[in-house]
Amino acid sequence: MNDQQRRRPAKPHRRPKKDPVRFLAFEALRAVDERDAYANLVLPPLLKKARAKGDFDGRDAALATELVYGTLRRQGTYDAIVAACIDRPLREVDPPVLDVLNMGVHQLLGTRIPTHAAVSASVELARVVLGEGRAKFVNAVLRKVTAHDLDGWVEKVAPPYDEDAEDHLAVVHSHPRWIVSALWDALGGGRAGIEDLLEADNERPEVTLVARPGRSTTEELVKALGEDSSLPGRWSPYAVRMAEGGEPGALEAVRESRAGVQDEGSQLVAAALAAVPVEGRDTRWLDGCAGPGGKAALLAALAAERGATLLAAEKQPHRARLVERALAGNPGPYQVITADGTRPPWLPGTFDRILMDVPCSGLGALRRRPESRWRRRAEDLEAFAPLQRGLLREALKAVRVGGVVGYATCSPHLAETRVVVEDVLKGRGGEPVEAEWIDARPLLPGVPALGEGPDVQLWPHLHGTDAMYLALLRRTG
Repeated sequence: MNDQQRRRPAKPHRRPKKDPVRFLAFEALRAVDERDAYANLVLPPLLKKARAKGDFDGRDAALATELVYGTLRRQGTYDAIVAACIDRPLREVDPPVLDVLNMGVHQLLGTRIPTHAAVSASVELARVVLGEGRAKFVNAVLRKVTAHDLDGWVEKVAPPYDEDAEDHLAVVHSHPRWIVSALWDALGGGRAGIEDLLEADNERPEVTLVARPGRSTTEELVKALGEDSSLPGRWSPYAVRMAEGGEPGALEAVRESRAGVQDEGSQLVAAALAAVPVEGRDTRWLDGCAGPGGKAALLAALAAERGATLLAAEKQPHRARLVERALAGNPGPYQVITADGTRPPWLPGTFDRILMDVPCSGLGALRRRPESRWRRRAEDLEAFAPLQRGLLREALKAVRVGGVVGYATCSPHLAETRVVVEDVLKGRGGEPVEAEWIDARPLLPGVPALGEGPDVQLWPHLHGTDAMYLALLRRTG
């Protein structure tokens, strides 16, 4: 070493630069993984805090949202791609490292962010949250990912459709194999239908508002949003669809609970139950699984127009408080109680109409809660089964002869839908109940592709709604 080299100062250590957008997205992904949180609950307060600090504008919030939801929706595909780029089993990669990697893969393959920017930003994030050593690993993996576009990678990592159709669809459309199989069974048909459904699960859903009858109107909501920022609902007379980027909480009607955020499928379930003809008394309605309160609020408004009373029952106290908030200010008589529908405090034959929107796997709302697909297991359905049958059985006891019960789930899985209803009506696992099916299809006027009935299954790719199921039953004895 010569004197000049000896005197040369050492290269200063560069402190990694914190990118607030990607750091926030990483925080949200870690909350989803570590705390079993839901992104739609974690992300809004993080964004609100960032805006308050002056770190974010609208474009930053949109990018952070895309990074979180895009990474979660395509996690299965990205896992397969990362696995092909490393020399160890994927399970040996620490979850925080995998979050940074998958978020980087999404920027490379699922957005228009330039390749260099996507890699450098991901490596910089890794330096901040993981350290220099792991940042080098992230850099090496992402540089391998740049060798192909998304279609090229899918062709490499997905088995051919002809060899294993379900596994092919699972990798291509980023769903666990067991969910692909269950959805395909429920949907029936060939390849085109299931691919359309899986792809719809990976699309960002619209925000849909409900104008609660007697308290708000769709015209009021459209006027408040502006005609350029809203669209009429497809099927529900109470629905207004918001343009992308709108904030429901900014609307006065929403803040006052005269309107709310509610998927059209959920609105149709409540409206169909209310539309069933009932002879004789029609003054006592029950929502037996009312939390968090969207359907209860719509039912309460419809009941009030007819002079009927709604009892909203919810087992979980914190969810019962959400129901109270949703029903606040309803002009008609209503009551919210904390009660277990399988051990009800009411007498048999008390009610004229009952809605039982039972706890379920949530497979019908995967586009809204993409993390659910990775969190659920096939065996979870076995845990729900006794509860679902018990709630429906007790509902049929609680309704009077001639009254109607609506059994609803946000799941298209056959084990949670028609199989439950048939088991209860035939007395499997309990005493048989005297009740008959009501054809639900005419009670959803204008809605196409409702199948052969008498029950109804809505689908994201066919109806633009969550995959809600509804069976309507009339007690006969």
